Amino acid sequence: MPRALTLGNGNLLVNFDGQLNMRDLYYPVVGMDNHIGGQRCSAGFWEEGSFTWFWDDNWRKKIAYHDDSLIGLVTALNEKKGLEVRISDGVHFHYNLFVRKMTVKNLKNWPRRIRVFFSHDFSIRGNNIGDTAFFDPVSQGLCHYKRDIYLLLNGSTQGKGIFQYATGRKRFLGAEGTWRDAEDGWLGGNPIDHGSVDSTVSFEMNLEADEQEDLWYWIAVGDRLQAVRNLDKAAHEQGAGYLLQETREYWRNWVNRHNWEFGDLPEKVSGLFKRSLLIVRTQCAGNGAILAATDSDILATSRDNYNYIWPRDAALAAVALDRAGFPEIPARFFCLSAQMITEDGYNLQRYNADGTPGSSWYPLLREGREQIPIQEDETALVICALWHHYRRYRNFEEMVPLYWDLIKKSGDFLLQFRDPQTGLPLTSYDLWEERRGVFSFTAAAVCAGLTAAANFGNLFGDARRAQLYRQGAQEIEKGIENYLYDEKAGRFLRGIYYRQRDDKLELIPDFTLDSSLYGLFGFGVFAADDPRVERTMKAVEEGLRVNTWVGGLARYTADWFYRMSDDIENVPGSPWIITTLWLAEWYSAKAKSKKDLSQARLLLEWAAERAMESGVLAEQYHPYTGEPLSVAPLTWSHSTFILAVANYTDKWREL
Repeated sequence: MPRALTLGNGNLLVNFDGQLNMRDLYYPVVGMDNHIGGQRCSAGFWEEGSFTWFWDDNWRKKIAYHDDSLIGLVTALNEKKGLEVRISDGVHFHYNLFVRKMTVKNLKNWPRRIRVFFSHDFSIRGNNIGDTAFFDPVSQGLCHYKRDIYLLLNGSTQGKGIFQYATGRKRFLGAEGTWRDAEDGWLGGNPIDHGSVDSTVSFEMNLEADEQEDLWYWIAVGDRLQAVRNLDKAAHEQGAGYLLQETREYWRNWVNRHNWEFGDLPEKVSGLFKRSLLIVRTQCAGNGAILAATDSDILATSRDNYNYIWPRDAALAAVALDRAGFPEIPARFFCLSAQMITEDGYNLQRYNADGTPGSSWYPLLREGREQIPIQEDETALVICALWHHYRRYRNFEEMVPLYWDLIKKSGDFLLQFRDPQTGLPLTSYDLWEERRGVFSFTAAAVCAGLTAAANFGNLFGDARRAQLYRQGAQEIEKGIENYLYDEKAGRFLRGIYYRQRDDKLELIPDFTLDSSLYGLFGFGVFAADDPRVERTMKAVEEGLRVNTWVGGLARYTADWFYRMSDDIENVPGSPWIITTLWLAEWYSAKAKSKKDLSQARLLLEWAAERAMESGVLAEQYHPYTGEPLSVAPLTWSHSTFILAVANYTDKWREL
């Protein structure tokens, strides 16, 4: 189930699904260890003779955020049980403390005694081996720990703390967990358990007819017991409500630091622009990592996830954040990039959030030959993003170590990793990580990357290297025109493949329509109104349009990933946010009048309409039902929306 709410501060991140279950909890590095791992931590309600969990079908839920903030705003109504629950929750911007305010209203016309339960299915450090859960007599809370990870759970209502608690075994030797014990309204009070453990706590409140009461609940996270006790003490002494309110104001001030002009864009677009900034911020770790996604739901179909730094995705997110005026996050990412780059000057497929190499499916041996297992655009686009960063902020001295540790290494690799016959990059994997060849998107990215490296060379007086980089970029541009453009088709190719035949090397063209052809103008190699680009983008628009009520553009013709139809003519693939917004960027880039911007505006509105009620954007959508597919939120979807809106508003002002 996609994540409907994501709340974090760069060190602590929690995700909730559409049934209000907490599914992910990352600490101390966002994207590394997930201490829930997709299991279900939920809330339930008991009164004499009946029990209901939030995941029960009788609850009608409305899940959103408070305006311009990373504070959840949730309403849950259960008419059968006569309960209305309003929730505001968030992760404190400074303390590693998750805080929830839960207002419970009695909709019946008689007094009631209600018990509210919170279940905790933690698997600390990503596994359920060797965990401990115990009642802490100092804080009067319940604590889980393993090694240097501690989670302390506590709260209060009507002047009282935890009513009852239980610790026990889960998913081992037939034990379901203490959440099941809660359903009779009574918890046994076992003070400690270890191994594969869970816990449940309850709070008791008395409600008169039509009366409501507030319940405060929090999770303190730290590296030792005293640290979480101190956070728990802060919640008691400063007041959980005060901590929640100052967090709300912090994020409001953070996202509204600039006065944007949105031209003629409707509120749903401008609102999602700011929501996207906030959501992207939650996916950025304090060490500089920009994660693709933190939704562990993908583990249901794959024994891996999106909790990685893809240098391409992260670089494009950095460009979007810089465009929006948030340079501190890209600056940290570029410093981490200097640590990630290999000695030979290229980026690997993806990295863990701490900068170490992530899992990969690219072989080092192919057809008996050693190969470099990369997508070359992932190296080039980091340098492009870095030049974009410098051009906006002119932070000269900060660039000096990056020139020596990152830019020169990458520039030298991009320059030499080319075919002397065509001038194009040598074969690598495409941006979709599916095929190996020479692709227009990659070639355009490398051309732009070498141009950026040349600009840095001139900036730091390295004229000789700058000249070589610029010459390499020119040769790639010429190679794109000579080998990646087909005169007969009147458009650019997705790519070419090399084939050895009779001691002769042949170039095999790939005419597949692919939305990534956007890169030819998106990276500044060709103008958006170049007739060749126009014919290419029109072919992409017509050939990849999803002809259902859902609309949008597929990645490429006959896309297999989450394929929902064999009617390729009408549904060439599931519609993606990024692919549709690339078309919007093209319309913005080539507009000569405000009237010309209308198509771009419609596509921005299409993306805004796809967002969940909370503003979360998924990777792609079902072409017939419109439901989110794959992970949500996807950082690339939100960062592309930010960039597309920024480009639109810039062109609006220009015109």
